[in-house]
Order: sequence, then structure tokens, then C-alpha cells
Amino acid sequence: MRDFWFRRLWRKNDDEGMAMAMVVGIGAVLILLVTSVTSVAISGITKATSEQDWAGAISAAYAGISDYQSRLANDYSYVQYGNPDALFAKGVPGNVVALPPTSAPNPAFGIGPTGTWATVAGSNDVVGGTPRASYRYEVDNSKYSSTGILRLRSTGKVGNVTRTIVADLKQQGFIDFLYFTDYEMLDPDINSTSCTVAHAWELSTARSSSCVIQFVKADEIKGPLHSNDTLDICGGKFDQTVTSSNSTLKNGVRYTTIGCSPTYTPTDGTGAALNVGFAKPISMPATNSKMIQETRNDLPQTVQRPGCLYTGPTTIKFNADGTMTVRSPWTKKTQIAGDPPTVAGSTAPADCGTPGDPTKSEAQNVNTLSGANGQTITITNHILDHNLVYVQGVKTTATDPNYWASNKTPNNSSFKCVGQTTTDVGNGLGYPKTNEKVPDDTAMGKSYDCQAGDVFVQGTVNAAMTVAASHYVYVVGDIVREDAQNDILGLVGTGAVWVWNPVNSSGTSLLGNTNRKIEAAILSVAHSFQVQNYTTGGYRGQLQVTGAIAQKFRGTVGTGNGTTGYTKQYVYDPRLRNIAPPKFLSPVSTTYGVNVLVEVKAAYSADGTAIP
Repeated sequence: MRDFWFRRLWRKNDDEGMAMAMVVGIGAVLILLVTSVTSVAISGITKATSEQDWAGAISAAYAGISDYQSRLANDYSYVQYGNPDALFAKGVPGNVVALPPTSAPNPAFGIGPTGTWATVAGSNDVVGGTPRASYRYEVDNSKYSSTGILRLRSTGKVGNVTRTIVADLKQQGFIDFLYFTDYEMLDPDINSTSCTVAHAWELSTARSSSCVIQFVKADEIKGPLHSNDTLDICGGKFDQTVTSSNSTLKNGVRYTTIGCSPTYTPTDGTGAALNVGFAKPISMPATNSKMIQETRNDLPQTVQRPGCLYTGPTTIKFNADGTMTVRSPWTKKTQIAGDPPTVAGSTAPADCGTPGDPTKSEAQNVNTLSGANGQTITITNHILDHNLVYVQGVKTTATDPNYWASNKTPNNSSFKCVGQTTTDVGNGLGYPKTNEKVPDDTAMGKSYDCQAGDVFVQGTVNAAMTVAASHYVYVVGDIVREDAQNDILGLVGTGAVWVWNPVNSSGTSLLGNTNRKIEAAILSVAHSFQVQNYTTGGYRGQLQVTGAIAQKFRGTVGTGNGTTGYTKQYVYDPRLRNIAPPKFLSPVSTTYGVNVLVEVKAAYSADGTAIP
């Protein structure tokens, strides 16, 4: 009996042991399951946070680019600022940056572990009251003066994650278009009209047809076009985008047909009816006078490579071998110091040419800027390579380094203000041409004035350069590029940019050729790009412009569909989307667009240490 109960009790204890083991086993499984689920959850949270930080870091890097663009838009001189010790462009030839003044610090210029980061404005990713998203950037301005391009390396940081992008920034302005105008009307200072200077939609009544210049059926515009005004279109082919700052449509279109007889439907690149879109206006500067600053030798931070200054009427002929022949008799100093300029510090470097000696004759000044044939100057690998020439009027202030007394002229006062015949009044450089009827004086001044800041340009360009003048730019022959990929020319006049077209008193052309080819970015700041004597001289052929044209007023190049003057064939130089001619003039309000944007290896770790 005892054994029976013993066996019963033993079996009971065995079952209880098994139950205990099962409970422990099931508990362990549950613990493993909970641990596994928790681990997966924590891993998921960590992964989600990591992915958010990864995405946030690149967004912070973009915010750095936007911040720098904003600073440039508010202060065009901000291109001079950066951290000179940043590794991105340290030692790059031509890269000269300095930290901004202590009164206006920029935390984004920080470098190294102890350097600052700028926080992303408006970020809602905050820990302990401090935004987690920040950025810093480094500036390379080595190509800015020659191509208009700034390179920026921006690193964004969120938590322990950093990411870096490199961007090329370029000014957005006139040369983004093949054709740009502020006013689509005749220049009142050239044409002596009574047209009111206002955009068409600002007028209470429509413009008179005598104030309007039309696009006609024979015109072909092979590039983007914009006007701050209302375009008047009688026909033509427009291969790329056409925009106007006229915000309203009339009869379903954003252009007018004033004075059209007959009227043809303009077409786009596909052959369909043209649609003129809307775009905000771009403001023109009043003059190109700030470009003269680029010839100052006393501003090492803002003008790292001064160009050349010429005084009085100047002829420039580009040569295919990378040189140019310059004649500029009134020039004394080709680089200046001070504002206003002073004799002290102003210089005449050999790379700009040798000014003539005012006390010597023309024959004694041979092979100088005052000589009868001027002087041939090498551009390639010299001062003017990727640089600027500025032509100013003769100075009458005694303290100016290019001053001339009223009773003195170059070449020991033997220089005469005559034309090619030596009897007509002219500029002493062969203008006007023999038998030429000099165009009437206008509100802009005389043609071929003897002391004006006029430049007469032609030839084959084997360089990257900009030629600017305080008064007129005359295109007196074809201007073509030796190398269509690497050569680039800018022409900028405060006054008109004239296509030279001399005629005699009977209205007959004095040029033996037809057609005119200009490969350049052209800007008339206060007036027009226009053909001289466009109403006479018969049909001159095509005006073939490859590059860009920008002007305050619409310039006329011919009449009818080829009755007089020229018909147009304008082709955009697509390189101008990415680069600009050296030191080309910008709009009053300048914005910088991103041309190239790539992600690269992170430049800094989260603690600020540079990553080699």
C-alpha cells in the first residue's frame, strides 16, 4: 500500500517537474520573441532615423547653396568672400578669397573641428532647442572674372551624417537670351522721335506705328528671346522660347501687330503658331561705367587681374594668331589707381601696349598706340587673356592720369581731328570714310567725335575678351571666332552698338561687300544695337549674329523684307548658358543660377574634421 502511494506521489512530482520545465521553456521562447520584436523595432527606428538624417544632410547641403546664392543676389561683391584656409580651392591659381568683415560674419565659412556651421533656417528638427541640420561651404572664385562662374562646395550635416555637393553658379542675365530688349520701340535719342519712353502696357493709348519696330516674315531667331516690353510681330520664325513681361493677353496672344502690312502668323521651331509666354522683367543698369573699375590696379581683392584702359577713339583689329592691333593716340595710362583716378599709382604695363610720347611726332611714335599703324599686342597668356578692355573719352580734369589740355593733341600736337580725306572733320583714325555722309548728330552725341570713348572693332578673335566703351561701339567689319568652342567676345557700349554702314550723300553704300557676320555677346546698356543708315544704301544682305544681343531700345537693322539695310539671322551661342564673356556686365538685380550640381564624397565628418 505504501509503495502504491509512493509510486503515485513520485509520478505526481515528475509531472510537476515537466510542467515547470515547460513553463520555463515557453517563458524563454516568449522572452526571445519579445527581445526579437524589440530588437527589430529598435533596428527599424534606428534605420528610419538614419535614413532621415541621410536625406536631411543632403537637404542641408542644398540649403548652403541657396544661402550663398541669396548673399550674392544682395551683394554682387560677395564673390570675394570665403575662407582662404578651406581645402577645397586652397592653392588653386586665381582663387583669392577672404573672410568677410567681423561686423558681418558668416558661420558657413567655418572649417575644422572648432569651426562654425550655419543652421538651416526654419528647420523643425530640433534637439534640446538646437536645430540638428546645419551646413558649411567653401568658395572657388578662380574662374569668376574670366567665365562668370563661381564654384561652391557645400557640406550638410544632420546628427552624425554629412553629405557634400559641388555646384557651379552663374549669373542669370542678358546673355541667357539670344535677343533681349527693355523697350520694343525706337530709341528716341537716335531717331529724334516723340515716342514716350514706357512699356506698351503702361501707356493709355497704343503706340504709333512710327514708334514700333516689327519682326517680319524674313526674320529667323534661333535662340531664346525676351523683352520687358510687348513685342510687335508681323511674321518670322522663332525656334526657341519667346517671353514678354506683358502680363495680359489681347485677342489670345501676348504680342501686337501694329503697322504690319501684310501680317503673317509667326511660327515656333515646330512650325506651329508662336506662343509668347510671360517672364518677369530684367532691369538694365544706367551705364557700363562700373566696368572701368576692372582696369584699376589698386583693388587686389575685387580686381585680381586688371584689364586695359584706352582713352579717346580707339581701333581694335583682332588677329587670328591671338594678337590684336590697337591704335589709341590719346592714351597715356592703361591701368589706373583711385576714384577719381590720380597720376600716382596709375601705370602703363607693356601687355596693354605702349602709349605714345606726347612730345614726339607720329613717326617717332612708330610701334606705339599713337603710331600711324598702332601697335600689335599679344593676348594669349598675357594681361588681356580672359580679361577686359575699356575705352573712355578724353579727360579734361588736370589731375586725371589721361588728362589733355584743350590746346594739346597727341604726337606733339600734330594729330588732327579729320576724316580719311584729311579735310573732313572726324576722329583722326580714318572716320568718316572718303565721300561718306556723316550721320546727323543725336542726343547721344556726334558720330566720329575726336575725343569720345568710341571703339572700332573687327577681325578674327583668338581669345576670350570683352571690349567695352563709354560711348559707341562700331562693328566695322566681320567679327568671327578662330575657335568656336574656346574663343568668346563681349561687346558692351553705354551708347549704341553700331553696325557700320557708311553711305555717300546720294544714299549709296560705300561698302563693297554684303552681309555682316558678328560672333559675340552684344550689349547696348542705354541705347540700341542698330545698323547705321539702315534706310538707305539698298539691301545689304543678312546680318548674321551668333551669340546674344541685349539692348535698352529696339534697334533697327533694315526696312521692309529686305528693301534697305539687312535682314536678320540671329543664332544663340549655347555656351552662354554656362559661361559669360570675361567681366561682362550684369543686370541691376543679379541672381545666380546653378549650372552644374553633383554629389561628391563628404568633405567633413560630423565633428568638423576634414576628410582627405
